[in-house]
Amino acid sequence: QVQLVESGGGLVQTGGSLRLSCAASGSAFTINVMGWYRQAPGKLREPVAAISDGGSTDYLDSVKGRFTISRDTTKNTVYLQMNTLKPEDTAVYYCFATSRAGVTYWGQGTQVTVSS
Repeated sequence: QVQLVESGGGLVQTGGSLRLSCAASGSAFTINVMGWYRQAPGKLREPVAAISDGGSTDYLDSVKGRFTISRDTTKNTVYLQMNTLKPEDTAVYYCFATSRAGVTYWGQGTQVTVSS
């Protein structure tokens, strides 16, 4: 089992920045990929960014150039630096971790609100 604890959400104005953190505990050594999804009101959950234990990254097109995902494997923590935030980035952001066996774990979610 893997437990994920997120932090760093909040309210920010358009053009501002936030950094989300997600710390994994439990059987964190089994994790391969970590990353973030988000879900806005009335919309489906969508993948935002992911990073493998080898450092390969992938991003949602609409956040490329604005968001940066990074990972500290010694701390089993993944970060999402979000710059130049837009109102359309407003959502609940969920951390996920996928093990080498293909099991996906989820955090509880953290609210990000960007005011116009």
